[in-house]
Amino acid sequence: MDGTNQTAVTEFIFLGFSSVLYLRLTLFVIFLTVYLLSLMGNTLIIFIVLTDVTLQTPMYIFLGNLSFLEIWYTTATVPKLLATCLAQVVTISVFGCITQYYFFFSMGATECILLTVMAYDWYLAICSPLRYSLLMSLRVCLRFSAGSWIGGFIAPLLPTILISHLSFCGPQKINHFFCDSDPIFKLSCSDTFLVEALGYTCSSVVILSSFLLTMSSYGHIVVTIIRLSSQEARKKTFSTCASHLTVVSIYYGTIIFAYVRPPAKYNFTISKVISVFYCVVTPLVNPLIYTLRNKDVKKAFRKLLSQKRLLLA
Repeated sequence: MDGTNQTAVTEFIFLGFSSVLYLRLTLFVIFLTVYLLSLMGNTLIIFIVLTDVTLQTPMYIFLGNLSFLEIWYTTATVPKLLATCLAQVVTISVFGCITQYYFFFSMGATECILLTVMAYDWYLAICSPLRYSLLMSLRVCLRFSAGSWIGGFIAPLLPTILISHLSFCGPQKINHFFCDSDPIFKLSCSDTFLVEALGYTCSSVVILSSFLLTMSSYGHIVVTIIRLSSQEARKKTFSTCASHLTVVSIYYGTIIFAYVRPPAKYNFTISKVISVFYCVVTPLVNPLIYTLRNKDVKKAFRKLLSQKRLLLA
């Protein structure tokens, strides 16, 4: 495009959800409540895992990683979402927008990999209990954890570099509450075909591969559960498995709908609603589901409360 009569855009404006004040205030209260509960819940899980030596095993180390990830994953987008509910005009610099894009997709990719690792860990615990301590030693656990973070932060690096070289010369309104990929592409006056194709390929590979591996682990778990001789053991294990599958299905269902689809069919209104599930709801629900049915975590929590009562007495 000829850029001689075009002015470079230095900041974007988020449109958020609605221009109706009472609706924005209602959404603000809802999102703020969920955000604070998510921060408190995940912080509590991290604290319990770090302070209780009985929980310093691979399963709970992964859970602590997930909780730490969810804190930053939701913090990457929710503060701007809350701001759009309170203010008519909420801006972000182009550099800030690209930075938000990178960290959001980095942590999203990390979560996909981490959920796959957690499913594999549970698969080993149920399907190969006698070899579990050998196959999932503390060293292996730490390598898996580090690999999840490193892999997640490498995945969107090249698309982010390409986006940073795009030109933005108006309009400057982002029809979203955070710097998602498609809204950014819509605002660029450069040719975005290459970066769109690369971003679509990267997200599809990360999401679909981790989803298939996760489902494969749960598939083997279900088969093992069916073969259990004790009906009570089958019921208890399947109940936990069903809870995990529910969370995984909600998370992958929404991100597959959002990022593994032809760009031409993109709908900004539907996208914003869907984004609320994986940006706001899942970071709260994920750790809760993984802990509510876990007797070890509940025991550690009761122990922590008992200690606090003794200190206050």
